[in-house]
Amino acid sequence: MRTITARIHRILSLLPLLLWGCIVCTPGCSDGARNNGSSSEETVHHRNDQGVSGVTAQAGGNVFLIGSGIYDITGPAGEITMMGFAVSEQKTAGIHMRLRSRAFVIGDGSKRVVFVSADLGQLFQSVKLKVSEKIAANTELAQYYNTKNVLLSATHTHSGPGGYSGYFLYDATVNGFVKQNFDAIVDGIYQSILRAHNNVKPGRILVNEGTIEGVGGNRAVEAYNNNPAAERARYDGITDKTMTLLKLVGLDGEELGMVNWYAVHPDSIGPENKLISGDNKGWASYLFEKDKGTDYLASKTFVAAFAQANAGDVTPNIGFGQAPPDLTFEKNKSLENATLKQYNKAKELYDGATKELTGSVDFRHEWVDMRTLYVASAGTTTCAAGMGASFSAGSPYDNPSPSPLFPNGTTVDSVQWSEGAGKAALFNLLGGVFAFAWPATSNAAYKQCHAEKPVLIPTGVAGLNINGPTMTPQIMPLQVLKIGNLAIVAVPTEVTTMAGRRLEDTVKTELASVGVDTAVIAGLSNSYASYLATREEYALQWYEGACTQFGPNELAAFQQEYVKLSKAIVSGADVPAGPTPEDVTGQTVDLTPKVVLDDKPLDKDFGSVITQPAASYARGSLVTVQYWGGHPNNNLQTQGSFLAIEKQVNSAWVAIAWDWDPATTYRWERSGISYSKITITWDTKNAEAGTYRIRHKGHWKSGWTGQISPYEGVSAPFTVL
Repeated sequence: MRTITARIHRILSLLPLLLWGCIVCTPGCSDGARNNGSSSEETVHHRNDQGVSGVTAQAGGNVFLIGSGIYDITGPAGEITMMGFAVSEQKTAGIHMRLRSRAFVIGDGSKRVVFVSADLGQLFQSVKLKVSEKIAANTELAQYYNTKNVLLSATHTHSGPGGYSGYFLYDATVNGFVKQNFDAIVDGIYQSILRAHNNVKPGRILVNEGTIEGVGGNRAVEAYNNNPAAERARYDGITDKTMTLLKLVGLDGEELGMVNWYAVHPDSIGPENKLISGDNKGWASYLFEKDKGTDYLASKTFVAAFAQANAGDVTPNIGFGQAPPDLTFEKNKSLENATLKQYNKAKELYDGATKELTGSVDFRHEWVDMRTLYVASAGTTTCAAGMGASFSAGSPYDNPSPSPLFPNGTTVDSVQWSEGAGKAALFNLLGGVFAFAWPATSNAAYKQCHAEKPVLIPTGVAGLNINGPTMTPQIMPLQVLKIGNLAIVAVPTEVTTMAGRRLEDTVKTELASVGVDTAVIAGLSNSYASYLATREEYALQWYEGACTQFGPNELAAFQQEYVKLSKAIVSGADVPAGPTPEDVTGQTVDLTPKVVLDDKPLDKDFGSVITQPAASYARGSLVTVQYWGGHPNNNLQTQGSFLAIEKQVNSAWVAIAWDWDPATTYRWERSGISYSKITITWDTKNAEAGTYRIRHKGHWKSGWTGQISPYEGVSAPFTVL
């Protein structure tokens, strides 16, 4: 996540309200908007651990209970700032691809775990808490799943709507907490888990690993090279090139799903883009699922997840320049490279997988207060969170800040002794402002705790209101899942390459006695605390080190706790739950635009075509149709589509593409005060010859009654030659 100067300016602009605690806290603005029934719940089918034909999954064997599920989590497609680049001007204005939650249930007849990979920028703590609440409220699901054995991970796409954290720092550039988006995400993740549960059957899990060359370069080489030379010599690269893949197959031969972990940022699409997209990982999932005939509207279908690993310092853009807004392979070579190489390697590993996972399923989870955790190896505690000066610079390879307050590599010494007296004065100014509002920020112990880091924003002691929650969460969820001989380490941060390697080694060492020989990092899991760098990387205070919130010993603290969790798995001991964090979603504000009404020219209907297609197109041409329409936030079209490309087959019209297909785009733009123009495009390069038309579906809001009503519009037919 690149957090730029605009975020700091936003925080400063709200200081008067922060100081006096006079922002009215509301759970969210209800404007009549709907998610098209996304809160409806499918029937829960009771599942015991007895399989088909009398086959039972048993701990320690190679037969597991496995199920997969997928559901739409696409949020508001209009006027909501995207999460990732922290650019306030990057507001949603349509859809390139829909975002999905992909869930996998795995059990051994005794215990079960859930792994979810969601097409999101981050997996915020409030989402995990609310999903857990929904599971607990379902008497069937609550028998099997809870906070401890459910792992939620984000892919880290930078092209999805934000405002779903509940914590001020992450919602600031979005202008608040967007309940409509939050609810769509929470319900979509829950529904994907419910589907995976309903689809559970006995099966086997095959594992395969391979390397990918030329996808991802290290964007913080200076920091990486500060790690010990002997440690660096153990590896053949400065990024983790390994893809680890699981293939899930029923005992009856039915292919149920695939999940892999590979470390690369999904930010091939830059901050000038305004269409919702899963970026390179979302597109790779789409291609794999298309191969397998996935039906996104079906309750049971093949699911392919390209999950995130230790990609904290890994960019897809080295060699390609700054990420452009382009959404095609022809114009965006970083997107083409990262998408196709991940997809092709996954196909190769999936087709070649022969090694089966064997062993028991287990898990451990704890909540840890990172403000006061004693780290035995360091002889001191972690720190209340703080963002360092270099946080304002962003990553030099992933669209850096055009006007950073401080450059990468700014340490306490360089701030105090730099020749740039203006920058040093600015640091003192910011520190003084925050010290006035929150006296703990001027505490010498707080500053010393962060060592080389000059704290620019004291997020662990500063709050939205004086007595309200801090700007970022301070209690972190740490979790380890064991699936046979595989361990999944759930980390609530973006993990750098070397930090991830150390965590994998730590957990594999502790779990070796129970057969674990493979470990993966599930980055951005269950909560979000920015980055996790090694102690040596932290010392140089590049962007990733400056965003390592809990101080120089954060990695050592995490290693210590993952050792504890792993030892408990080995011994069978319980782990204390720890202090459960508060639900902050009731203390939020929402200053984002709301739909007041939709209007159109007097002589037109909603859905009327403004620009018709040409009569015919050569294959490979781009078809464009424009309509008078309604605001997309009136109804998210969850598990639906704002468009359909329809082909004439005999006398019938058959839909062959929707708004989740990357060959199409759905664009919304405001015209005047309350008019909306909807532009739909379709790239025909893969189209068969024939006659087609384009249908648009939407909803409009009455300014008189507030009622939201559906409408449709259909273009004239055209031929593709």
